[in-house]
Amino acid sequence: MARSSASSSARPGSGGLGAAVPRAYLDYAGFSPVDPRVVAVMRPFLEGGIGNPGAPHSLGLEARASLDGARAKVARLVGAAPTGVIFTASATEANNLAIKGVAQRAAGRHVVTTAIEHVSVLNSCRDLEKRGFGVTYVGVDADGVVDPQAVARAMRADTALVSVMAANGEIGTVEPLREIGRLTRERGVPFHVDAVGAAGRVALAVDEAHVDLLTLSSNDLYGPPGASALWARRDIKLAPVILGGGQEGGYRSGTENLPAIVGMGVAAELARIEGAAEVARLRELRDRLLAGVLERLPEARLTGPRGAMRLPHHASIVVPGVKADAVLLELDLRGIAASSGSACNAKTGEPSHVLRAIGCDRESLEGSLCFTLGRWTTASEIDLVIETLPGVVARLRNLAPR
Repeated sequence: MARSSASSSARPGSGGLGAAVPRAYLDYAGFSPVDPRVVAVMRPFLEGGIGNPGAPHSLGLEARASLDGARAKVARLVGAAPTGVIFTASATEANNLAIKGVAQRAAGRHVVTTAIEHVSVLNSCRDLEKRGFGVTYVGVDADGVVDPQAVARAMRADTALVSVMAANGEIGTVEPLREIGRLTRERGVPFHVDAVGAAGRVALAVDEAHVDLLTLSSNDLYGPPGASALWARRDIKLAPVILGGGQEGGYRSGTENLPAIVGMGVAAELARIEGAAEVARLRELRDRLLAGVLERLPEARLTGPRGAMRLPHHASIVVPGVKADAVLLELDLRGIAASSGSACNAKTGEPSHVLRAIGCDRESLEGSLCFTLGRWTTASEIDLVIETLPGVVARLRNLAPR
């Protein structure tokens, strides 16, 4: 199978600690390896010879130019104006800034979101509820799709913000952003989109989708962790969440993490240039994985939609009669790394709110598996999963008490 130019670069982690990396890494939604080309550009910034972007001397001016260059690259990925890019330390921080920042400056006291958002969005909304805001959590259908008309019905005269993710990281559902954005624009309500899982994988332009605020993550673009961004349209009134020296236009104080930000810019540029070829390759591998697994485990069920409404690198299923934790442990022992959904939810130990929202019963919640592919995924890795997973499931079922 032909591979894109990005895929032909050396696989990260091939030496040192990389010796412990599983043979088949299918948890790209949890953490993506940093592209070696990104590392190469970051290295000089890590090894010295740079200044603080806020300093007036020549090294500071060079650092400022590098910062602004990264800002332009990130903006180009989503067809946005560079002046609206606010760099943050994480997508969680960017989501907090979008939701709390708008709420603190708005006259309205109501927010609309969905029942399947990332926990950083949901917890930001719950924090607003403690402060007296009203929040409407719009439900989804069995595939996790949000009905734009349900969002329209949820909006009120005092709605300050609508926040809907571009795509769900647990079940792979791509949401109808353009339709939702058109309705929010008609009502004059700011529209925030958490685009972490979709950017670089789904066509996304802020003007076409009528988006007013957009969250992006470096690591989901094969850039370094420790850098993310919130893009905000010029006319959006936003209160800072982190106060200090006034960096990032006063919206996010603290000395900029220049090496990581430069890396994010390079990663965004690579995603913009090479994204279409990578998406086609990953979609083919994803379909091969799903077809093979569902043929050998006919009792398993896909979660999320098929076709164009699904992220191209995402395969999620529920397997009855086994617990996901046990399956994942067995797969790991056989050299396969996967997940049961969101890495952030895994830390809380709580059942998936996404699976509950799409109507999964208790058995499905316990047997949820998620395989996310990426730039260095190969056909042999997919075949290893197809060959290994049915035997693991059969063994665990035989061990279960009857």
